[in-house]
Amino acid sequence: MNQNKLFRLTRIRLALYYAIVMGLILSLCAFGFYRAVFHAHVVALDSEIESVAGTLHDSIELKLQSPGRLEPLAHQLFPNLDNCGTGASNCIQQQPDSKRHLLGIVTKTSYYIRFFDIYGKLIANAGYYPKGLPDLFNQKTWQFLKDNKGKDYHQITLELHTQNYQHWGYMQVGRSLQEFNHYLDSVKLVLVLGLLVAMGMIAGASWWLSGLAMQPIYQSYRQIQQFTADAAHELRTPLAATGATVESALLMPQIDSEETRDILQTIQRQNQRLTALVVDLLMLARIDRQAQKLQCEICCLNDIVSDLVEEFEAMATAAGVKLTSLIQVHQPLNIIGNADQLYRLFSNLIVNAIQYTPRGGEVTVFLDRNDYNAVIKVQDTGIGIPKHELNRIFDRFYRVSSDRSRSSGGSGLGLAIVQAIVQSHHGSIDVQSEFGKGSTFTIKLPFDIRPLNSVRSIYPFKMLYYRSHQ
Repeated sequence: MNQNKLFRLTRIRLALYYAIVMGLILSLCAFGFYRAVFHAHVVALDSEIESVAGTLHDSIELKLQSPGRLEPLAHQLFPNLDNCGTGASNCIQQQPDSKRHLLGIVTKTSYYIRFFDIYGKLIANAGYYPKGLPDLFNQKTWQFLKDNKGKDYHQITLELHTQNYQHWGYMQVGRSLQEFNHYLDSVKLVLVLGLLVAMGMIAGASWWLSGLAMQPIYQSYRQIQQFTADAAHELRTPLAATGATVESALLMPQIDSEETRDILQTIQRQNQRLTALVVDLLMLARIDRQAQKLQCEICCLNDIVSDLVEEFEAMATAAGVKLTSLIQVHQPLNIIGNADQLYRLFSNLIVNAIQYTPRGGEVTVFLDRNDYNAVIKVQDTGIGIPKHELNRIFDRFYRVSSDRSRSSGGSGLGLAIVQAIVQSHHGSIDVQSEFGKGSTFTIKLPFDIRPLNSVRSIYPFKMLYYRSHQ
């Protein structure tokens, strides 16, 4: 398949489209996963900061007496609290006494607390003091900040009131997002690396799957190519013979009645060969097209076998072959199928058996049943089929070596038609053959038992196509 440029390019495009689509789907899934992780951690972070800020707010607000002034008790709550004189540059961070039991939140390096008066002037800070953080006061409740080093912070601003409900100022509780950003960077790295690895695996899988998907198409393409070549070859032979006969007749200065008759008989034989070939091709095309909408009716297999044995008895006698039937069921055996196709199915098998059986041989048609199927066997004592050719005898235009036949044989479509009809009736066909001793074709078709009085023979007609072979 890869040697064919059309199929190779088609496979590449198919694999590329599959990889692109899967890559987009995985990218969207990865982005959605990242956003979900980001949102979940932001919510958790907000909840944590809000909980810490609420606890500190409730603890210190009960101690405040004058607006803009921190009470001495605040230094007990925040041991590393630093007063700021004229701004943040005057804040000196105090190292806590290691002998004192300190509030855990203000000793962590990720949290900071800042106090502003009612005018937005920085009064003091506690905990981790973020250098380079903007000193401008903003009354927004939630803020994302960035210092001069590019580090991110997230903070909440709460109003403070004195004991007599006067407006004291504001308290800001913030947290460094360094750990949070490190975690998100790790998630991004894992997702990117995972996406790259997945895309590599998808590329390989898409190439393999595209090959699998195109294999049946390629096989059908090869079969169509072979079918077209074989059909052209089969059609060319009788056409060439007819053309040669006509040209030779035109070159004769005079043609008597006997020569004219011979020429017309030759043209007639070639025309019959062409007609038979076209009929077979049309039947195969019709079976392939109408396999899903087959026109079915109740068909009695007993009548089919009896009619066909009677039909080809003269042909078998002329070939020196004994043709018999052995019906092993005592009641009419009915199936649901197409009468014309079933007639053609068994006719092909019987004709093949007669043609490939030497004089003095026998051809027997068996009719039986099992629990689920009607079983029809066509057995002959002919020359048989070599084992290495058994798996190809149903190929269209395939004919086993010419020494198997006592005559020129047909076009190689007979067994292909047999298999197509069996498949359209949801049945099965099996071949057992021993070279030099004969062959047995076994067909199993699903049957349908109906009351005896509802069954009538539907085969009063005879197919003229086979009479030309007798």
